[in-house]
Amino acid sequence: MHSFRSGVLFVALTIAAGLIASPSEAQSPGSEGLAEFIRASYTKFEHSIPMRDGARLYTSVYVPNDHSQTYPMLMIRTPYSCAPYGADRYPEKMGPTVDIVRDLYIMVCQDVRGRFMSEGEFVNMRPHLAVKDGPGDVDESTDTYDTIEWLLANVEGHNGRVGQWGNSYPGFYTAAGVIDSHPALKAVSPNAPIADWYWDDMHHHGAFTVGMSFPFFSSFGRPRPEPTTEWPERFDFGTPDAYQFFLDLGSLANIEDEILEGDVAFWTEMAGHPDYDEFWQSRNIVPHLKGITSAVLTVGGWYDAEDLYGPLHIYPSIERNNPGIFNVLVMGPWRHGAWLSKDGQTLGPADFGFPTAEEFRSRAIGPFFNHFLKGDGEIDLPEAWMFETGTNRWREFDHWPPPEIETTTLYLGEEGALGLEPPSGSDDDAFDEFPSDPANPVPYTPEIGTRWHAEYMVEDQRFAARRPDVLVFRSEPMEEDLTVAGPLTARLWVATTGTDADWVVKLIDEFPGRLPGFKPPTREERSAGTVKDLGGTQRMVRSEIFRGRYRNSYEHPEPFSPGEVALVEVPLQDVLHTFKRGHRVMIQVQSSMFPFFDRNPQTYVDNIFEADDEDFVKAIHRVWFSKDHPSSIEFGALPAAAPVVQKVGE
Repeated sequence: MHSFRSGVLFVALTIAAGLIASPSEAQSPGSEGLAEFIRASYTKFEHSIPMRDGARLYTSVYVPNDHSQTYPMLMIRTPYSCAPYGADRYPEKMGPTVDIVRDLYIMVCQDVRGRFMSEGEFVNMRPHLAVKDGPGDVDESTDTYDTIEWLLANVEGHNGRVGQWGNSYPGFYTAAGVIDSHPALKAVSPNAPIADWYWDDMHHHGAFTVGMSFPFFSSFGRPRPEPTTEWPERFDFGTPDAYQFFLDLGSLANIEDEILEGDVAFWTEMAGHPDYDEFWQSRNIVPHLKGITSAVLTVGGWYDAEDLYGPLHIYPSIERNNPGIFNVLVMGPWRHGAWLSKDGQTLGPADFGFPTAEEFRSRAIGPFFNHFLKGDGEIDLPEAWMFETGTNRWREFDHWPPPEIETTTLYLGEEGALGLEPPSGSDDDAFDEFPSDPANPVPYTPEIGTRWHAEYMVEDQRFAARRPDVLVFRSEPMEEDLTVAGPLTARLWVATTGTDADWVVKLIDEFPGRLPGFKPPTREERSAGTVKDLGGTQRMVRSEIFRGRYRNSYEHPEPFSPGEVALVEVPLQDVLHTFKRGHRVMIQVQSSMFPFFDRNPQTYVDNIFEADDEDFVKAIHRVWFSKDHPSSIEFGALPAAAPVVQKVGE
C-alpha cells in the first residue's frame, strides 16, 4: 500500500508517488545529478483535466526539451501528491527508474480525485462499477480513460502511446486503470498493487494490522475539505516503543475515542465493518480485471509485508480473464517497493548474493516500457520470473504456480516433531498447549520502534521460539534440498478455553548449528561487524495469522465453544524457497504478532473494534496431532529435476 511510517510519513508517501527521493535514495545507482538532468531536459506544464462528471484533476506533465522526435507518455496516478507544485518547481526524481527518466518520456503525474490539488470526492479504494449508465458513474478506470483522452488531444510531441505505472496505492490505480483499456494504453506495470484492502494492508484473515494502519490513517485519513499542497500533521507517539504504546492504549475502541475523535472517516467506516462484508468486497479489484488490451508487467516482493496479496492475485486474474495478452509476473527477494531504488542484495540479516533489484531494472521494467511504448528492443522475460530464496537464484516458469509441483504434507507431532508420517495416536494425549495472555502478547519483532519493522519477514525467530507461549515443531535435517513453490495451507486442529482466538503459523528455515566452511571472525572482523555467524538461525520464510472466528466464514463469524476441537485452515501466501541439505523445516504456532496485528481479546464480542478492556482475558490454547485430528502444513514441492534457467549468487 502506502508505506505506513509514522516517523517519516511525508517523505515515505512522496517516495511512493515516485516524485521525491529521500536522502538515502538520492544515492541509489545512477541517481547522481538526476535533479539537474530533469530540470535541464524537461519542461513542466500543469493542467486541470476535466473528467466526464465535471471534476477537474490536477496533472503535471514533463515534456522533453528535445523536439527532434516524438515520445510516449508514462503516467502515474497517485493519492500521495504530485509535489512539487508550481510550473517552475521540478522534482529530484520521477518515473519508476533513473534509466527511464534519462531515456526521455513525457512524464505525467496526476493527483487522484479528492486528493491534494484535484477536485471531487476521494474514496479509498474506490469500488469499480461494472455497469456505468451515465456521466455521473465514475471510477478509476473512467478517470484513467478520460485523462488519456485529454492528454492525447492537448499535449504536443507524443507518439500516440501511453504507459502507466505505480507502486503500492498507485499500483492499485494502475491495475484499476487498465480495465477496459483505452486504445492508446499500451503498457502498464502495477508494482506492489493493492488488490483488496481486506487482504492487503488492513487485515490478514480478519486480524487487523494496527501497527501499520493507525500511523498511516492518523495522517492520510484526515479530511481535506478543499484542494491543498500540504500534508496533514503526522501522529506523535510520544515514545520510541510502539509495542508499549499500543499495549497501554488498550482496546482498539480507545483509538477512535481518545486519539482520532471521529475525525478520520475511513477509520470509522473500517471499524464498523470488521467482517468481510459488502463494504470490503466492493473494494476488491480482482474480479473486474477484464477488457485489458495493454501489456502488463506485475511486480512484487516476497518480503513485502504490505502488499504481497496484490501481485499474487492480480496476475492470475488478468491471465484468466484476458487470454492472449502479454502478461508477466516478477517476484524478487524484496521488501515493499525496494526493487525500484535499492540494489536488492540484502534485507536485514538476509544476503541474496548479488544486486537482484539492479538486474530486475535492467532486464525487466526498463526494456518493458521501451519495447511497448517506443518499439525498441525485444522482451526477454518468461511468463513468471521468480527469485528462489534459500539458494539465491532466479528461475523462469511458463506458469505460476508451476504445474509440476508435487503436493506434500508435513505433520505436526509429539515432542515437537515434524515429518511426513501422519500421526497414529489418540486424542487423549496427542496435543500440545500453550498460554495466551493479551497483556503479554508475542512481539512480531525484537526491534524497538514506532515505525513498523519491514525486515521482520526475514528475522531470526529464536526470540519467539524461546517463549512459553510459542509451540515449535522441527523436522530432521534435510538429506537433500527441498524446494517449496506456490501457496501453502496449514490445517490446525485446535481448542481454547476462551471463546475466540487468533492462530499464527510461521514456516521457518532453521540453519545448521555450524555452517560448512565457517571460520570464527578475527578481532578486527568482530569489531567491524563484517562477519555474522548464522549458525542456528531460524529464518522466517512465510508467516500468517488467522482470526479464529472466521474459520467457517469471513462474512459470518462465530465463537469457539470452550474445550471443543475445531479445524482452523490457515492459507499462507506463495513462496519459492529451498531448504538446503542439512537445514531443518520448522513450524512455529502462536496466538499473536503484536503490534503488527491487534490483540484478540479471547472473549467473543461482535466487533473487536468495540471491545472493552475487560474483554481481554487469558486463555489456554491446544493444538492436536492425533490420528483423528492431524494438524499439518501442505505445500507444493518442486522436483529436483525441474529446470533452473539461471543460477547466481551462491
